[in-house]
Amino acid sequence: MTSFQDFGLADPISRALKEENYVTPTPIQAQTIPFALTGRDVIGIAQTGTGKTASFALPILHRLLENRIRPQPKTCRVLVLSPTRELSGQILDSFNAYGRHVRLSSALAIGGVPMGRQVRSLMQGVDVLVATPGRLLDLVQSNGLKLSSVEFLVLDEADRMLDMGFINDIRKVVAKLPIKRQTLFFSATMPKDIAELADSMLRDPARVAVTPVASTAERITQRIMQVDFSAKPAFLTKLLKDEPINRALVFTRTKHGADKVVKSLAKAGIAANAIHGNKSQNHRERTLAAFRSGEIRTLVATDIAARGIDVDGISHVINFDLPNVPETYVHRIGRTARAGAEGIAISLVAGGEELSYLRDIERLIRVALPREDHRTDAGREAAHAKSPAAPHQHRAGRPGSRPQGARPGNARHGDSRHGDSRHGAGRPGDGQKSSNGSRRRRSGGKPNSAPNDRLEQRPAHGAGKPDGIQGVAFLRRESRPNGNPNRKPYSH
Repeated sequence: MTSFQDFGLADPISRALKEENYVTPTPIQAQTIPFALTGRDVIGIAQTGTGKTASFALPILHRLLENRIRPQPKTCRVLVLSPTRELSGQILDSFNAYGRHVRLSSALAIGGVPMGRQVRSLMQGVDVLVATPGRLLDLVQSNGLKLSSVEFLVLDEADRMLDMGFINDIRKVVAKLPIKRQTLFFSATMPKDIAELADSMLRDPARVAVTPVASTAERITQRIMQVDFSAKPAFLTKLLKDEPINRALVFTRTKHGADKVVKSLAKAGIAANAIHGNKSQNHRERTLAAFRSGEIRTLVATDIAARGIDVDGISHVINFDLPNVPETYVHRIGRTARAGAEGIAISLVAGGEELSYLRDIERLIRVALPREDHRTDAGREAAHAKSPAAPHQHRAGRPGSRPQGARPGNARHGDSRHGDSRHGAGRPGDGQKSSNGSRRRRSGGKPNSAPNDRLEQRPAHGAGKPDGIQGVAFLRRESRPNGNPNRKPYSH
């Protein structure tokens, strides 16, 4: 398909697309929409920024128009699940934009805001409900929502929902849905757990895969800056002052690290703001609006909070902390070079474990990234002493170190409890359980078995260190009575 007109969409939808200046569909849209229009289940593999929302919203709107019925009270005809508040809000905005001539009823169910307003919005029933898994289950359990009339189910960013510990909540939701429905399932990657979930939910799905996660946009210039760990704040300040920046998105691993970066930039006279799970929903919305309008040119974010950021004009993505999951790097830098523009991705790498993370990233994207060495002689010596080639030395005092052979997964869960969690103070958000439904914060489970934001909130030995969370996580594991009695504790 070379034009949206080729899909044969209903006239009200075609008019809205013209008003949005949509002319040529992206690859995921061109391949997914024809299958979805026939009512077939679809598995779509595509990374962030490829146009997934339109690929499921347009055919669903078309099919709703073909069968106009009034939703029953406390029900929805379309249920869209996404991992974060920001992404949920953007999906609903897209439905409303494409369906502006359709007289669509819609609602948003997310954490961080009072549930009473959401209950009232569902009283008469809605055509489209976009929700995060935890808040959706809260509504169902409080009898504010019934799922017996769902005709279309969409799971967006399924792999991120797995990372955030929502997979058990998703299974609970699916168990309450009608067997006869159309399911559209989207994920950037397809790990084993996600593949098993898809197999249990979909019937004879069409499989569409575009832009493999290992690829990075050709229009992105990637640069590696090797710097001393202590020099990162000053080096970031210099980058932001020297680079021709339109908008810069700076990534940290933890919420504490994001706030610390913002304070450091403020001292240097650079206006910046942070977005993460500890921020209120109103703050997150105001911050995103200011970033989108250009009022704020520098936004500091954690990975999960940034999952729903879809802002054109981001010229630079800067990894203040290199991610310990290589696919996350691809997601991060995909925030720039959108809509045909070019972009720059800069990573500050302090040696030690971050060098091993860098090697994992290069293996994934199959590119040796150019490196610029800005370290001091002392920094080079320290990095060499702490390198993976000398495990007994670098694990002694390295913030963020982990036991040899452990999976470095806990840090990526560090932004889900407050704000995107069902079980935080006042039940502000969405689910925080592990994939098997249990809580492993004190039970000695695997390091990345469940989100554990308390480690980030009280980084006892890693306080003031952006990657202190991992060190705390494994220090606590050593103190458990069911741990390995022969393993020596790590100092921090």
